[in-house]
Amino acid sequence: MPGWRDVLPKGNYTYSLLSSGEVPSSGKVPSLVPPKLIFALLIMPSSCVAFLFVLVLLSTCVKSDEQLLPCADAFYYASRYTCYDSTFLCPVLNGTPTLRCGEDCFLPDMYSCAGGHLVYPPISSTSSATPAAPTVPGNEVPTCSAAATTQHLSDPPYDNFFYSDCHVDAQVVVTSPGPRDNLTIIGPRLIVAWPAGNSGVCAFFAPQSGINGSLGIELANFSSGATLQPVFKNANTSGAYPSVGVSGIINFNVSARLTVPILGSVRTIRDFTEGPSLLHPQIQDAINVESIGDGAVMTRLWLDNVTTTELGFVPVDPSGGQSITISNQTLDFSAGQYLFYTDFNYPQLIQLNSSTVLNPGSQALVSQHPDQTTSLSFLSYTDKLLAGAWRFLTYFGRDSMISALLLSPVLSQGEGGAMEAVISAVLERLNRTDGSVCHEETIGDYATYLNEQANISSTAPGCSYVMIDSDYYLPLVMDRYFLQSENGSHRATPFFEIQAGSFSSANRNLTYGDLALINAEKLMSIAGIFAAEGNQTIDNLAHIRSDQIVGEWRDSTYGIGGGRIPYDVNTALMPAALRSIAALARAGVYHNKYDWGTLADTYAQVWEDETLQFFQVIIPANEARSRLGSYVQAAGFAGPNQTDLIDDAVIFHALSLDGYNNLSQVQVMNTDDCFRLFLVNGTNQTQLTAFLNQTSNNVMRTFPAGLLTSVGMLVANPAYGLQPEYASNWTTSAYHGTVVWSWPQAMMARGLELQLDRCNNAVAPDFCNDKVVYMNVLNAYNTLWNIIEANTVNLSTEVWSWIYENGDFQFTPLGALPPPPGTSATGMYAAFTRLALH
Repeated sequence: MPGWRDVLPKGNYTYSLLSSGEVPSSGKVPSLVPPKLIFALLIMPSSCVAFLFVLVLLSTCVKSDEQLLPCADAFYYASRYTCYDSTFLCPVLNGTPTLRCGEDCFLPDMYSCAGGHLVYPPISSTSSATPAAPTVPGNEVPTCSAAATTQHLSDPPYDNFFYSDCHVDAQVVVTSPGPRDNLTIIGPRLIVAWPAGNSGVCAFFAPQSGINGSLGIELANFSSGATLQPVFKNANTSGAYPSVGVSGIINFNVSARLTVPILGSVRTIRDFTEGPSLLHPQIQDAINVESIGDGAVMTRLWLDNVTTTELGFVPVDPSGGQSITISNQTLDFSAGQYLFYTDFNYPQLIQLNSSTVLNPGSQALVSQHPDQTTSLSFLSYTDKLLAGAWRFLTYFGRDSMISALLLSPVLSQGEGGAMEAVISAVLERLNRTDGSVCHEETIGDYATYLNEQANISSTAPGCSYVMIDSDYYLPLVMDRYFLQSENGSHRATPFFEIQAGSFSSANRNLTYGDLALINAEKLMSIAGIFAAEGNQTIDNLAHIRSDQIVGEWRDSTYGIGGGRIPYDVNTALMPAALRSIAALARAGVYHNKYDWGTLADTYAQVWEDETLQFFQVIIPANEARSRLGSYVQAAGFAGPNQTDLIDDAVIFHALSLDGYNNLSQVQVMNTDDCFRLFLVNGTNQTQLTAFLNQTSNNVMRTFPAGLLTSVGMLVANPAYGLQPEYASNWTTSAYHGTVVWSWPQAMMARGLELQLDRCNNAVAPDFCNDKVVYMNVLNAYNTLWNIIEANTVNLSTEVWSWIYENGDFQFTPLGALPPPPGTSATGMYAAFTRLALH
């Protein structure tokens, strides 16, 4: 059967086909229910038969158990029609509902609707008849010596546009739901986010008709071919910052309403989008709406009483019926194209471009991987690296340090380089009272808001110190840069003499060296308890904070199952950090702590050898097969249970200890073995051989038996957990559930490579001479790389999910699936770690 667009004729006339009737009083339903139907289309006489043939075929697709629904004085099947305004029916064609436009029905890819009348051809970003866009009120021509950098990344239903020039860096995200998207969680939305101040604007739209799913939005190009153009307005006051931003052309396929505007901070937007739709009256009530000529503009003065954000719209072609109506805090748009512009007067960051973010030996990557290096540049600045776009366009300590460790072979070094930007940002935000590393900074308008909530009149930034794993990465990155790179070794002395305080005034009388020492003292204190003779007990392992339910990278409610003792921190991050502290102490980085050169190594050996035992899970083969069968049924997994892959006991390490529901171990198979492979060169030969063998088995076995899928390696597999909470909490829609993350794949691949490379040493580990284990590790490495390369198109995405259909795992964006309770998010910088691998 051809698609309906294949049989639709072309011509110059519009016809309406009308059919009316009623269901017989006997209750017998005819094969084609003939309600009042008006369907407009361009048609040629010879095509009438083809069109009617489509309607007849549609009539045979009614489900046998589907109920008739009333629409005015007619009845209809919901699979075949949509009832608008309780009185007007439009058909569903090939699964796509047609939309109402006055007395007609239409598909948006063939028509637009303006003023209750069909418009042909439809207004589109590819239309050559787009009138010249109006100018942004007050805009000036910015002067930059270099051309702007732009990028377009599409991840339906999200369209991402990036713009950077010498004045501003911005990301624009347009969300327009598709036919298969869940309309309860995805709706039409325009977001503009700036790294400066972690600032942004958000506009939620809805169709004026009220029919969810009928409104589609997209960006059109300017006549120059550009999708985004800069906004630059010089300040009227000497010493004030200019207003900078971006403009574009947005298209509405039907009449739309701007229902919720948010102006100021990305954190404010996140409060609304990620939680229980929180809107802060103190912020929302400050939005002013006014008309300017044919357009309208929304402005808001920040809580600092200095910065102003504006979001404006102007019809591209008012004479063509495009108009904006102001109604209280909302704007109504007729169908068509509108110039949007948004800007704010706030100090901007200095970006590291595609060349300056990379070291001299890695410049070829700019031409070899232009998209990834451009994205990397957008997240890299002279004073910090950002976690990701758009929700995390700011400093996150753990994210930037993981990225630095994985990307250190390619990132720029020296003063003003990316590696020092990472380390200095961490030290500037360190808590001097206890040595904790800042997990996330709070800056800009949201910092002022939180200060006011605490009855503090200040615009000072703040930090969150809830994550314990961040503390351990600092000595690792310092070791990697200052001791293991030639440029870094020359920079150690001047770097650690730098006076802190550019971010936090509390650190102004301390040097970077002072702050690094405070951090190391914290870790040595924690490590010494477990390392003491006879103290190797669960109670003496590193715990997350007592007032928190998260504490490491799986920072969602069910990420580590409520566990108090995380696997990655205790078995990998702690011993690795101690080895780095020992090396840094021997190099004289820590003032008068030369004894740590031996002591920290002693501690590290105990943590390396004695921690894995507490997390090990061993499930006999028969029991493992039984658990797989139960999981497949409980989770509703549509694929094979893969029990034939279980030929021996299944061995893995629990995500954490002391979890929810009194779980002594949270028995979820996981990828966190990658930390130990990447960071620790174990010397207990029996333990190392067994660890490498079980990790390789889990990497190579297909889910649900292991972690492998055709779309990537899953970060969690709950199939071997006995309790029903395992299947319900680690799902394909959970942020740290049965989903794929980019950077753990990169770390696992690099970790396996590093362990295999040890076989080239003069004294090789025992596993190198065990042919079965060695080949197992090598096969796991190659299998993982095959999967990574097969999914290259997805690697710029931080995390993604899948559905199982047509006999295989199929990629799907994580945001396209409804989330379970307690999901959160992180950034994208680490998604580019593949640049340094292979």
